[in-house]
Amino acid sequence: MAASQADVKDRIASIQNIRKITRAMEMVAAARLRRAEQRIEALRPYARAIRRMTRQAAEAAGAEVSSMPVLQEHETVNKVAVLLVTGDRGLAGAFNSQIIRAGMRAAAEHEGQGREVVFFASGRRGVSTLTFRGREIAGSYVGFTDRPAYANAREIAEDLVTAFIDGEVDEVEIIYNGYISPLTQEVRRETLLPLQHATILSEDEEEGEDHGEDEHEGGGRALVEYEPEADEILGRLVPEYVEISVYRALLESTASEHGARMTAMRNASENAGDIIQDLTLEMNRARQAEITQEIMEVVAGAEALG
Repeated sequence: MAASQADVKDRIASIQNIRKITRAMEMVAAARLRRAEQRIEALRPYARAIRRMTRQAAEAAGAEVSSMPVLQEHETVNKVAVLLVTGDRGLAGAFNSQIIRAGMRAAAEHEGQGREVVFFASGRRGVSTLTFRGREIAGSYVGFTDRPAYANAREIAEDLVTAFIDGEVDEVEIIYNGYISPLTQEVRRETLLPLQHATILSEDEEEGEDHGEDEHEGGGRALVEYEPEADEILGRLVPEYVEISVYRALLESTASEHGARMTAMRNASENAGDIIQDLTLEMNRARQAEITQEIMEVVAGAEALG
């Protein structure tokens, strides 16, 4: 049975209200995204410097790295901590689900090698999904994903470092959405601890941008002298490195979430517009059908009287 003209009007009005909401959410996400981008740009140089200094101190310390508890590599890897960085809210496309899927793949990979996996989760979406799947959550952190503070990163980092030092876990990984553009987010999986296996020890593109600061004009690397010793400095740098790495992941994830939500709401608004056009055509056809029916009734009545 074809919908009446009044029914179609009601549906159009309802979708128009939804489009107003999605447009407002898109504008809010865009404003928050700009602020998140500024915070990332302000942090990246400092994060690169900490990563570079930690890497250089680890190279200078050499064998002494393994003598400190926070830097001691465990003989066997039996238990792995995986930190998932998600958001507190939904309506952001595949932003949260792709982190959960990546975390499940990582867990399956470790469990396939006979390792136990314990999850840490930032964001209500990650916590609720892991709880629903019956996964053990050693640490949950919620309520700040829209605007994370350094104190939030410090709290998470302290729990991860403590679990590693106390021998509760043998390796620490982090999985988060790296921000590339409002349309593009990249799932990143990094190793934080032990330092010997950490992503920090590999030369990446961002760190490569700063190498010129450590080189002489002749192309050789500058000689660095450490006071106190490199291993002592490294012991102070590693907690800072973990905190900065977690904080950077939180900021990247926040920007990615705002970008994903902005894109999702824009697509929803465009889809609502398409549906409104289709319903308008349907309403016009219904109006035309009603007018045609009325004309036919008038003609039939006139013929009956004639």
